[in-house]
Amino acid sequence: MFKTKLLSAAAALACAGVLSAPTNADAAPNCSTAQLIVPWGAGGDTDIVFRTYVDTINKTGIRPQLQVVNVAGQGGIRGAAQVKDARPDGCQLIALHESVITSFLTGRANFNHEAFEPVATVSFTPSIVGSSVKSPFSSLSEMIAMSKKDPESVTVGVTLGSTSHFIFLLIEDAADIKLRYVSYDGTRERNTAILSGNVMMGETNVLTAKQYIEEGTLYALGIATAERDPIIPVVQTLQEQGVNVLYGLTRGVALPKGTPADIIAFWENAFVSAAQDPALKAAIEAGGSVALSKDSKGYGEFLAQSYAEHERLAIQIGMFKK
Repeated sequence: MFKTKLLSAAAALACAGVLSAPTNADAAPNCSTAQLIVPWGAGGDTDIVFRTYVDTINKTGIRPQLQVVNVAGQGGIRGAAQVKDARPDGCQLIALHESVITSFLTGRANFNHEAFEPVATVSFTPSIVGSSVKSPFSSLSEMIAMSKKDPESVTVGVTLGSTSHFIFLLIEDAADIKLRYVSYDGTRERNTAILSGNVMMGETNVLTAKQYIEEGTLYALGIATAERDPIIPVVQTLQEQGVNVLYGLTRGVALPKGTPADIIAFWENAFVSAAQDPALKAAIEAGGSVALSKDSKGYGEFLAQSYAEHERLAIQIGMFKK
């Protein structure tokens, strides 16, 4: 599967060498402070990952300094559209993940990754299916049995058109079930809905699942990886339980289309170098993710590959809105 291939390639890149901190003042964007637009709310997993990178990059003394700006709304579309339409001068960057692809394929956005210039990848986080302890099931098999007996009886908290939605479309297809979706704008809102029992199920991640399992407020029904995660080995993979789904979130940075190559290289150098920092790697791993260091070319190739795979799956499950 393409996620497994991504992690293998990322591991090879991590060992291939470290780029130096940006020093070419001629290539630096002409602004006092550059903005990294995170198109989701503050405090979520994606926001934390990018703030970790920005703090690491700023400590190098880079000019311009970077500032995280949260522009939430429409499941990431609002902030992405802002950067898509910004001047291609390197003063506004966008934090991306697969939602830029899934939102397009499901008809929620009229643009995809091709509206941007890829800069670098930053992290990968595997998806976990979590359910409220208030739900009428505590295992994947029980959830599937309930859904087969009464289609659309299982409620799922998602951000429509995003990866949190897409993984359950894949599960529906793989398990031959039908779920009922309730839309929330971001990760924090979805987690709150699951924990409170307002919905029965939703997508979560390693660190959040581990914390809530230990607190006794969440059941982890399965992780969408080929092997169990060492941080939370008690959680079975979906494949172990007969649901052939591998999925996760690959985060990256991009610039508006038409940004000059030297400015792309300036920010590429900053992010790829930061990914090699031991303290950053430790912080990202502690958050249940893996730091990645694909450069602009590698990220562009990944996005094209990821789009092709998502498009194939969207067509297969009847969700591609042409």
